[in-house]
Amino acid sequence: MRKISKKTLQDLEFDSVLDQAAAYCVTSDGKEVMRKQRPYPSHHLIKKALDCTNEYLWSFTSEYRIPNHGFDIIDRELQLLGIENSTLELEGIRKLASLPKTVNEHLIFFKKLQEHFPKLHQRTTFIDLNTAVPDYVDRIIDRFGEIKDDASPLLLNLRMEMNATRGQLNGSFGQALSHYSQLGYLDDIRESVVENRRVLAVRSMYRRKVKGKIMGSSKTGSISYIEPERVLTLSRKLAEQEVEEREEIRRILKETTNFLRPFMTDFYQYKAYLTETDIIAARARYAQKIDALLPMIVEHKELELVDAYHPLLLISNRERNEKTYPQTVRLAEDQRIIVISGPNAGGKSITLKTIGLLQLMIQSGFLLPVHEKSRICFFQNILTDIGDNQSIDNHLSTYSYRLKNMRGFLKVANDDTLFLIDEFGTGSDPELGGALAESMLEELDRRKCYGIITTHYTNLKMLANELPEMVNANMLFDSRSLEPTYQLQLGEAGSSFTFEVAQKNGIPYSLINKAKKKVERGKIRFDKSIAALQKERSDLRRNNESLRDKEVKATKRALKLEDTQERVQQKLEDFQEMYDSYQRYIQLGKKFDSLAAAFEKNKKKKPLQEELMKLVITENVKRRPPKKSKPTQSAKQARGKQKQIENEVIQKVEKIRSEKKKANKPLITPEPEKPKVILKVNDRVRIQDSKSVGTIDVIEKDRATVNYGIFTTSVKLDQLEKVG
Repeated sequence: MRKISKKTLQDLEFDSVLDQAAAYCVTSDGKEVMRKQRPYPSHHLIKKALDCTNEYLWSFTSEYRIPNHGFDIIDRELQLLGIENSTLELEGIRKLASLPKTVNEHLIFFKKLQEHFPKLHQRTTFIDLNTAVPDYVDRIIDRFGEIKDDASPLLLNLRMEMNATRGQLNGSFGQALSHYSQLGYLDDIRESVVENRRVLAVRSMYRRKVKGKIMGSSKTGSISYIEPERVLTLSRKLAEQEVEEREEIRRILKETTNFLRPFMTDFYQYKAYLTETDIIAARARYAQKIDALLPMIVEHKELELVDAYHPLLLISNRERNEKTYPQTVRLAEDQRIIVISGPNAGGKSITLKTIGLLQLMIQSGFLLPVHEKSRICFFQNILTDIGDNQSIDNHLSTYSYRLKNMRGFLKVANDDTLFLIDEFGTGSDPELGGALAESMLEELDRRKCYGIITTHYTNLKMLANELPEMVNANMLFDSRSLEPTYQLQLGEAGSSFTFEVAQKNGIPYSLINKAKKKVERGKIRFDKSIAALQKERSDLRRNNESLRDKEVKATKRALKLEDTQERVQQKLEDFQEMYDSYQRYIQLGKKFDSLAAAFEKNKKKKPLQEELMKLVITENVKRRPPKKSKPTQSAKQARGKQKQIENEVIQKVEKIRSEKKKANKPLITPEPEKPKVILKVNDRVRIQDSKSVGTIDVIEKDRATVNYGIFTTSVKLDQLEKVG
């Protein structure tokens, strides 16, 4: 794959994207490399970078958090390590030791989760786990970055002796402080520190009475700072021990440097791995910022960007709380070149830059702010001609520069080229320049290039209408308000709305009329026809949107009515059930009322009990769950059938009982009497020869009140038998 030219990168503002992405890098090396990044030279490297970025982006929303990859700047340390007999400082050793520690965490993490991060794990397979360096350095340096006491036996002994000397020194100084304080030789501050040594603050009038070394005096001369004589010997001893300690530390650092020197190649490898990881992480963070994703990558030449956003414009508009309009563009073998026309300030150049910048980004490992249905391929060459590019240094006019640029196009253009040209053919005489632009466009089409151009030239619009692999397009423009809608419409050329826009911007109508007369009538008619077609398309689009809205509203209303009908039907069924239930309770109450009236007249209990039992049995039959059936038209017929069935059941039950009584009298020998059971409240009981079970609520003398749920009755205790 060829190298993308610097001009293309500048035209499409690719460096601005790199600057925004570099802000998400956590290392200085990562920021530097990110700003120098260019599109990858091969399809394999592009896909690898995209997969790694996509996996890293997925980790943000998953339960698996990738370990930290940050590291300090180690260029000076690596340079010193390459010099024989050099010695690294303590901080440099700590920085180098952190590299294999960080890389080891990545190796362990990705090996454990290689199913979730296959591409990121693949990057770690070329690196070996290094525990020698961390273990060696951890034995010497503590977590605060200081040399440990037991880094060597000699250092351990020295520090033990130094601690003992410091203890003696503090004890001797304390004695001197107490002694001279009692004598009244010391100032109010009593002591101070000079040259990192504790000294007595002696009043100058008593300085000759204090034995020791004068270390200085105050500005006024009223205080003399004296190190007591008994402390001097211990101070010298401590200073000698500190010198020995520094020499031993220096020896340990040199020994550690010699140990690290053979791992110099590994350190460079760790640095490169962590820098690349920082770049991948920054691309993923940037993708999160612009809501980007990985579109489908296709091997054949097809570029279909659905709802594509310009990332720089998207971020800028979000900061200003303004709307960003997406674009949908398709380039394929049957539609290789798109000619966009329409008025200025309609979004033609932004559309052009959006496509070119997204193509550069995808070939540099960046995810794109597009819809997931998008499809994209890779191009060997990306050529651009955007802006006037007038060069003062080279004394080139706009048109001369553009001709020079087109000469470069023709040198490399082939069927693996994407070209993007803004205002194609401008800078010269419209007729002559348009003719030359038409010839160049035909040549690019003959070479089967893929590309998009913007133009106001009528002959280029007509050429796009004639050639099968070219298509016209226009940026939609509201013909009533003369405001751009920033939407790309394929299939038709666009009018420039030259006179309409001029009129809206306050140009006198007389001047516009005069201008119309100076232009060829055919051209005006052609432009007018295009404007009329665009107006019709705009009206159709509004009508379609209106019809679509009405259809949605009608559908919502229909669904709402259907839901209301279902709820009304359900309520009707519930009311019917409730009505049937109340009717049953009313009938039951009437029966009980008639039985109570009959009992009040004749005072006969046995008929009452028999009637009650019949009533209970009938109600139990009714309680059985009925089979669901479709509701009949006549509710009266259904109730009549139900009443008939109830009467038949009652007759059958009475017949069976009478047969049992007849059979039991002569044939069965009397059974021995069962032991009498004492009944109490809450016992479950039933009347002898009955199947209905109730619960005793109250017992008074030889009678019990039995609750059957729907009704209660008073029965003699000797007529009841306990159940269960």
